[in-house]
Amino acid sequence: MERALYGPRGFFVREEPGAHFRTSVHASQLFAQAVARLAARVDAALGRPAELALLDVGAGRGELHTGVLDAVDEPLARRLRPYAVERAPRPPALDARVEWRDALPAAGSVTGLVFANEWLDNVPLDVAEVDDAGVPRYVLVDPAGRERLGPPVDGADAEWLERWWPLDPEPGLRAEIGRPRDAAWAAAAGTLARGLAVAVDYAHTRDARPSFGTLTGYLDGREVRAVPDGTRDLTAHVALDACAAAGAHAGRGGTPHTQRAALHALGVHGGRPPLSWASTDAAAYVRALRTAGEAAELTDPAGLGAFTWLVCPVGMGDPFA
Repeated sequence: MERALYGPRGFFVREEPGAHFRTSVHASQLFAQAVARLAARVDAALGRPAELALLDVGAGRGELHTGVLDAVDEPLARRLRPYAVERAPRPPALDARVEWRDALPAAGSVTGLVFANEWLDNVPLDVAEVDDAGVPRYVLVDPAGRERLGPPVDGADAEWLERWWPLDPEPGLRAEIGRPRDAAWAAAAGTLARGLAVAVDYAHTRDARPSFGTLTGYLDGREVRAVPDGTRDLTAHVALDACAAAGAHAGRGGTPHTQRAALHALGVHGGRPPLSWASTDAAAYVRALRTAGEAAELTDPAGLGAFTWLVCPVGMGDPFA
């Protein structure tokens, strides 16, 4: 999975991710505008520091920064320092103000907003499957997608399964061992000195884990087999409660909120405009109708609105509390 996503010919290095799947950032500019409002709230909560960082972890092609820089007001724009963390090369047309880097900044070096939208689901992990004897074993896979069971899960991985995703001894049950994601989130949130860290992803909790896991692929906008050949996205939903515990252990505790609730709090609503506008200002009505449709998609509880926002304040309150 690591090689297929991030190796020299990995998916995120050589492909345009937006051609294969849509995130909230791709769905509507309303999402970036909401993040811009969140950055302004963080700025105010921190007393408007001389410089406010916006660190986008798993930045894709910089679409979020492009939208935020278009949306923030001029006083904040002058103090905003945008960072993008991504292993792919810097897009040539990206705003020169965005600092592009392939690794997180140093621990405790960021004052501002750390935002990770659909990043953790692409942090590589191992898969476990219960064999005929009821023993969880690592699933081994070759670049063509052929699978076989390997050795029993042991050590820290076995401890993680026991705590976060215990498997009944029923052959074929699967779990995705989220320990690398816990470490990745603790490191990302740990870059904060003061501010807010937010992870946004499809998530599940210990009391409702999927029996056969969620690992899948995306290619040309369609869900496909998770073949680790570098041609497609490989993704699995996130045990975000485990990530939250890892962050709390590192002093970066957080609270989950649905995307629907978070975006509502940031002013994104899907209500239709008054029908009377259609006769008094048809162009404004059409624009408002389009905006309402985009907002409805972002907050749909059966779709993007079901994402979980893990919100971790450091030296400030939870802006959604």
